[in-house]
Amino acid sequence: MSRVTSTSSRADRRTARRTARAEHTPIAERIAIEIDAADTVLDYLVGAAGPVEVSALPTTPATERMRAQGVALVVPLIASGELVGILALGPRRSERGYARSDLRLLDALARYAAPALRLGQLMRTQEQQARDRERIEQELHVAQLIQQQFLPTELPDLGGWHLDAVYLPARTVGGDFYDVIDLGAGRVMIVTGDVTDKGVPAALVMASTHALLRAAAVQGVGPGEVLHRVNNLLVPQIPANMFVTCLALVLDLATGSMTFANAGHNLPYIRRRDGEVDQLSARGMPLGLLPGSRYDEVATTVAPGELLLLYSDGITEQHDAVGEMFDYPRTEAVVREATGSSDLVRRVTAALTAFQGEAEQEDDITLVALHRGDFGGDERSATATVRFAVPSELGNEREVMDRVAAAVGSALPDDRLDALKTAVSETAMNAIEHGNRANPRLDCEVAVRRTAEAVVVEIGDFGRGRQSPADIPDLDLKLAGLQSARGWGLFLTRSLVDDVDELADGDRHIVRLTMRTTLPEGDAQ
Repeated sequence: MSRVTSTSSRADRRTARRTARAEHTPIAERIAIEIDAADTVLDYLVGAAGPVEVSALPTTPATERMRAQGVALVVPLIASGELVGILALGPRRSERGYARSDLRLLDALARYAAPALRLGQLMRTQEQQARDRERIEQELHVAQLIQQQFLPTELPDLGGWHLDAVYLPARTVGGDFYDVIDLGAGRVMIVTGDVTDKGVPAALVMASTHALLRAAAVQGVGPGEVLHRVNNLLVPQIPANMFVTCLALVLDLATGSMTFANAGHNLPYIRRRDGEVDQLSARGMPLGLLPGSRYDEVATTVAPGELLLLYSDGITEQHDAVGEMFDYPRTEAVVREATGSSDLVRRVTAALTAFQGEAEQEDDITLVALHRGDFGGDERSATATVRFAVPSELGNEREVMDRVAAAVGSALPDDRLDALKTAVSETAMNAIEHGNRANPRLDCEVAVRRTAEAVVVEIGDFGRGRQSPADIPDLDLKLAGLQSARGWGLFLTRSLVDDVDELADGDRHIVRLTMRTTLPEGDAQ
């Protein structure tokens, strides 16, 4: 027992002595060094051969602060010839100067510490850059979602007119938009616009402008007044250095009369019946710049067979690899050569792709093309949609085929009409036999309509939504008995018409067949 007590007593005395020494030992203080990037002492330290006493440094604002802070020695940390940091030391505790051995030790320490410090700096920089890239990508994704929510998911049926549109986003999201607004009484408003700036701010302004345009359009006023009202609402809320260019036109589908107003947007082109191309002009300031701005309204008529193009500056201002712009003359030439709205959209995008070559797409590209059909005066048959239904009994596909042919009339040449009839018969038979299970109480529903450029036939059954994908037909597998007949009808149909689309409308499964009445030059079937 006495030995344990004695040992404990000696340990207590040692702890007490260490505590007493620690109480009299000053705690080292961290010295915060601030040096401006333009201070000349930095150049001096880059050329230093090792540790430098502060007294030997040139007098600059930084060295004055270091002397005031009690710095006695500075050790530059240099990696790959670049000053990446400074080790500042105060006087030695012994009050003696730093010996040669101390300087050699510090110099060796600096040679090891500098590369490690530089590596840490680079890693922090890369981490920050990665966070910045991730934040930017998230913002662009949000902007894309906002923008896509306000672009039409499907273009409306405009009777004897054919409407085509395409939106090609650039790598960085801009603020392009377009819309087709039904005004009732056979009138529509078509708008295209472009918000300056990019990313989420532009997408939010685009969404706001889109909503304001829709609200103003249905109030029964002209396009100039619509732009005037939207401008006055945008001015107090739009961010600084941002504005919106916009073109709005009101079209009477029956007569072709058109009134349009422009808020600083690209001027539309119209290809007349005689092949001449006009650029329609109307004056007006961009939206969101000046309160009270007024917008000229210009009236014209789109005659049967004429073609209209609305577009954004992403087309005309696209540069090629040597810096030349696509510009207006090239755009006008493409409009002159096009045979219809579908062909025009295809030609513009192809010409732009060929022109820019390896150059990056600089801005969003928006195209809206409108073609008024020329039906030789028979406008009523062109604009009407023929609808009928037949019971789902085997053999009724022949009635569907004959009634579709009667509705199409002379819109197609004989060979293309025969191809359409075969595709309709095959599709109707599939709807009756497989979609409706040959149940005569379920109708096979058919709609036929003509546009300026196509005959569209929709055949619907109650197969409860889109059908599951069929196998890709393979003749060898079929002959070997390794593949069923399912999928061959759709394969045949796709080879007969220009486009086949499958749609779902609640419980209805719809197959849409499109046969163009005009083919682009060089196309043949």
